[in-house]
Amino acid sequence: MNAQQKFSAALKTIPLVAILRGLQPAEALPVGQALVATGWSLIEIPLNSPQPLESIAAMAKAFPQALIGAGTVLSAEDVRQVQAAGGQLIVSPNFNPAVVQEAARLGMICLPGVMTASEAFGALEAGATGLKLFPSEMISPAIVKALRAVLPSSTVVMPVGGITPDNMAAYLAAGANGFGIGSALYKPGMSAAEVGENAIKFIAACAGTTRAQALFSLEFSASAAAPGFAGLGC
Repeated sequence: MNAQQKFSAALKTIPLVAILRGLQPAEALPVGQALVATGWSLIEIPLNSPQPLESIAAMAKAFPQALIGAGTVLSAEDVRQVQAAGGQLIVSPNFNPAVVQEAARLGMICLPGVMTASEAFGALEAGATGLKLFPSEMISPAIVKALRAVLPSSTVVMPVGGITPDNMAAYLAAGANGFGIGSALYKPGMSAAEVGENAIKFIAACAGTTRAQALFSLEFSASAAAPGFAGLGC
C-alpha cells in the first residue's frame, strides 16, 4: 500500500497517531511492535527526539504495513530527510506552506498544526492531507463543531494535545476523525508492555467501548501473533 492507502485504512480502523516523543533508537522496534500488535498503524517520532531518523528508518523497515514518519517537522529540508529515512508521515505543530507543499510533492501524508479557520483553509489549499488541531487543550469540542460546519465535509480533523481516553468521546461527537496521542500513550522510560497496555485503552475509548484492560495479556499476545490479525477496530 502507498501512504494514502495506509492512512485511509487507518482512519477506518484505528485513527490514532502515536506520538513517541523522546523515543531512543534502541526502543524503536520493541515499542513499535507493541503498537503494531494491537493493530495501531500511525506512528510518528518527533524530530526533537534522540536520533529520530534512525528510529524512523528502523520502524519503516520492520513494519511496512504501518505509516511511519515524523512529528515536529519545521522545514522542507526536514521533510526530505524523513522521506530519505523511509518515512511517509509528516506532522507539524504549525502550518508552514513550504512543509506542506514539499510533503505533497513527495507523496507523503501531511498533517499540519492549525488553530483557526484561516490556518485550516490555508493548509488545505497548500495540499495538506488533514488537519492537526493543536493544542487541543485550547480547542474545545464546541470549537471543533464550529470548524466542522465550515470545512469541506471530507476534511480529516485530528485533535492533538492533552487527549486521554476520558475526553475522546466529546471530540468524536463534535466531528473529530481521530487523534494524536502523546504522553498518555508513551513517555521516555516506559516499557513496551506499558505502551501496549496504554494503546489498548485508547483503542477501546475510540471505539466507544469499555473493553477490559486485560486484553493485553498472554492470550491477546497469542492472538496478535496469529496470521490475519487486524487489531480491535475503532
